[in-house]
Amino acid sequence: MKTYSISEVAKELNVTAYTLRYYDKEGLMPFVERTASGQRLFKESDIAALNIIECLKSTGMPIKEIKTFIDWCTAGDITLQQRFDMFMERKSVVEKQMKELEETMKLIEHKCYYYKTALEAGTEDIHKNDKIEIPVTT
Repeated sequence: MKTYSISEVAKELNVTAYTLRYYDKEGLMPFVERTASGQRLFKESDIAALNIIECLKSTGMPIKEIKTFIDWCTAGDITLQQRFDMFMERKSVVEKQMKELEETMKLIEHKCYYYKTALEAGTEDIHKNDKIEIPVTT
């Protein structure tokens, strides 16, 4: 069975070795084996688990909640419902994030159009009759 070093795994996941050490310290990697000298030995299944951790983290899930998920995985089939419910909640969070990002993209696309046409005309005056309200922040 092939094993990987912490630096190889960090490179594969596009994170730092420090991040992986932090995850280990926080109890997110109870599955990772160590050599007699304490060096971490990662297997393919460990990398797959770390990909899930990175996925959950990217949704904004706190490390403490990810730790709970890892504990549920360790507990086995008795926690299938909790894990399912957690992923359904994460799905809802990501759908909301995507909707917010779509709205952000609409505004960005509008501003790209706005400035492109203003540049082509050499002035913003071509937009003085636009019906778009610009929110004013104070």
